[in-house]
Amino acid sequence: MGEHVNLKPGEARCDAPSYQDILDRDTREAPAALRAESAPFLGDEPIPVEHYTSQEFFNKEVEKLWPRVWQMACREEEIPEVGDYMTYDIVGKSFLIVRTKPDEIKAFYNSCLHRGTKLKHDQGCANQFRCPFHGFTWNLDGSFKENPTAWDFPHLSPEKLQLPEALVDTWGGFVFINMDKNARPLYEVLDILPEHFSRWKTEDCYKFVHVAKVIKANWKVVSEAFMESWHTIDTHPQIMPYLACANSQYDVFSDHITRQISANGEPSPHVYDKNYSEQEILNSMTGTSGRIVDASNLKVPDGQKARAFMAEASRQAFAEQDGHDYSDKSDAEMLDAMLYNVFPNFSVWAGYLPNLVYRWRPNGMDVNSAIMEVMWLKRCPKGQPRPEPVPVHWLSEDERWTDAPELGGLAGIFEQDMGNLPYVQEGLHASGTGEVNFGNYQEMRIRQHHITLKKYLNDEI
Repeated sequence: MGEHVNLKPGEARCDAPSYQDILDRDTREAPAALRAESAPFLGDEPIPVEHYTSQEFFNKEVEKLWPRVWQMACREEEIPEVGDYMTYDIVGKSFLIVRTKPDEIKAFYNSCLHRGTKLKHDQGCANQFRCPFHGFTWNLDGSFKENPTAWDFPHLSPEKLQLPEALVDTWGGFVFINMDKNARPLYEVLDILPEHFSRWKTEDCYKFVHVAKVIKANWKVVSEAFMESWHTIDTHPQIMPYLACANSQYDVFSDHITRQISANGEPSPHVYDKNYSEQEILNSMTGTSGRIVDASNLKVPDGQKARAFMAEASRQAFAEQDGHDYSDKSDAEMLDAMLYNVFPNFSVWAGYLPNLVYRWRPNGMDVNSAIMEVMWLKRCPKGQPRPEPVPVHWLSEDERWTDAPELGGLAGIFEQDMGNLPYVQEGLHASGTGEVNFGNYQEMRIRQHHITLKKYLNDEI
């Protein structure tokens, strides 16, 4: 946006009010978590294109990365009763996530120990797991129950037929698994995340939207599309009147935890010359952001800012919807896009807006294909039973994100995001230099993604 001289690498910032400056003007003090800043300079070397296109590199990820990282497999409310189970698949592996006791969840390798058949390929409730091929059967705790022709298998003891398990832990209402029996504890990997989210408590939420689709791009191409905000200028020009994109804040807290925050109700520095009125900012925000507020009759009073006005409208609307008291919550917590990433493939939004959750996975063993999942969490209504979580709405190859009406105004934004990605993948294959380049600040979360990935591939973590 302007001249930057005599700055060290990584110190340059957009010549506009920073996110911290915006917080200073808000009507309520933001919590300490939003005042934290951590922006180290991570280098400016190019990244090889093969990180996204090479089958050999992908195979290293299969060998060195996915078996050793904590991965979000499901929500706890998806398996609330004993016997409830989900399946989770990743790079050729499959797991049965099962509630075996009221206070215990296990993750079994989803493979019959006779001839390998998947025991389950769906979601449901069971009192045992019986292989559909020959009838080998296991109890909910993974212990072997029966074999219809046990006389022919004297060499297989019940101990030998115990279903193998992955590690399981939970945080924030999410169930995580890890194939590495020697993995660091989940809470060590999550670093500052539990502390920051102690205020927002996603464990007190339920899943009311879940949409998934296969994208023709490498899983990192897909995930990295959601690790910076400045692509709005060409990809989402309709949101620039209300989203402070180029002056977003980016933070790297550890190898595994990064964050970006973009202020809502503040125009992008790229459209300052448009001189949008506060009502125009509000209309743009409510028309395209997907927020769950009926804004059809909202008018910004003279002398008031759209950001402060919408924050108060959100406090009142959310209180009416779920019965919770938001009167002391900051403007930022009611409005802003605050994305925390957990390496390698999970992102959860913070604050009191309905919380978006992203999960990215390779589509089987295809280096050029990924699964993108968008979930949406709402706070459970006060004093009422937890609502049932929705099932996954899978979009076909020919369907668009706008064919998922439950996404509301966000559907069009996701369609813009996803529309870029197959062409990114094609362009990477067409590269004449074999390299990609990142910005020092706005794309440092992406660089950190590659730094951490390299550490896993080199056995440094």
